[in-house]
Amino acid sequence: MKPVVIEKWSQTKGNAKVEAFLSRPAFAPEAEAAAAEVLADIRRRGNAAVLAAAKKFDGAALTAAQMRVSPAEWKAAAQAVPVRIKKAVKTAHDRVLTYAKAGLREPWFMRTPRGGYTGEYYSPMDRVGVYIPGGTAPLASTSVMTVTLAKAAGVKEIVACTPCRKDKAVNPVLLYALKLAGATEIYKVGGIQSIGLMAFGTQTVKAVQKIAGPGNAFVTAAKRQVYGYVAIDQVAGPSEIAVLADKTANPDWVAADLLSQAEHGSGHEKSLLVTDSLAVAKAVAESIVRQMQTLSRRAMVERVIDRGGILLAVTPNLKQGMALINAFAPEHFEIMTADARKWINDVRAAGAVFVGEWTPESAGDFVAGPSHVLPTGGAARMFSGLTADDFRRRHSFVEFSKEDLKETCSAIETFAEVEGLDAHGRAASIRFQ
Repeated sequence: MKPVVIEKWSQTKGNAKVEAFLSRPAFAPEAEAAAAEVLADIRRRGNAAVLAAAKKFDGAALTAAQMRVSPAEWKAAAQAVPVRIKKAVKTAHDRVLTYAKAGLREPWFMRTPRGGYTGEYYSPMDRVGVYIPGGTAPLASTSVMTVTLAKAAGVKEIVACTPCRKDKAVNPVLLYALKLAGATEIYKVGGIQSIGLMAFGTQTVKAVQKIAGPGNAFVTAAKRQVYGYVAIDQVAGPSEIAVLADKTANPDWVAADLLSQAEHGSGHEKSLLVTDSLAVAKAVAESIVRQMQTLSRRAMVERVIDRGGILLAVTPNLKQGMALINAFAPEHFEIMTADARKWINDVRAAGAVFVGEWTPESAGDFVAGPSHVLPTGGAARMFSGLTADDFRRRHSFVEFSKEDLKETCSAIETFAEVEGLDAHGRAASIRFQ
């Protein structure tokens, strides 16, 4: 295994290795090509194409009838999950549901100058789809972090897709979490084929209006390519974390948090420490090596390190450190400094911010409340994390009074004249003839 890299960086001098670390390709060419081929086949052949892809990529020889999780499978999953795990899932669900409902935007209106009204109101989507990864780890927590939000938004039909094992079974904890969160249909389909199933529909499955949830490079490529047929939440890829730490930070805690994202399994995860203390950086590097010896996913972490996916950057001061964090635009950002809260307003690009030494990123992954479906690969510069409002439609409304229209009629006619749209102007003026 290669050593954990420590590099110095400043806004004036920069550092080529740090700049290379910040660069993450938005799309993988091989994934784009594979997605285009599979999606085109699903549009042509429906179920047959989905089943062929499931057999090829997941090793699951399903029939069309077997794709959907049956009531008997729901029941068996619930019976198989230990009580302590059910309690943990319910704790997470309750906290996420409370947060999701609190964040829903309220309808609003304002009076127009002449007695009318304008405003906005919201309605839930009718049918949405969520993708739950199940490859290197069955992400039961993602069931809570996606389906719960759609349920809070008032969506009636919530479709979930997740890959099954070769024996056609799905992890029972994942199924239990999906049922508790409010999924109405579950399909044992993963990867590109699941995105095509939800986006285009098949002979037995209705298409959805929006697809949300994280996935690997192939799922991400598929989501991007079905945009327009359906809405999508964001473009997301391998997990990543950045930590801003000063000399007061506990090196073992920082190391544990960096490792928490490196263990996800793709090998392309990124973990970045930014500190103004070389001593802290060295202590964190030593702790990473020491702690990873006890991890069940040690081999996966080693692969991340060998690819340069863990970097410890030392900056002249925390202000420049924050500039580096914003340039990285991490999915998860932890502030572990003596005055952690004061740095919140300096954050310009991060999916989720974790403030203070008692807020490990894993709390956000599982129980804190906000969804852990977050932008990665630098997409936090233009995307935000998933919320319940992402499963609702926003409608503006206008109710003019006669006096409002009379006051603006000449402006309407003028715009119509400028743009050569006679009927537009007449639609206003005819009401006063």
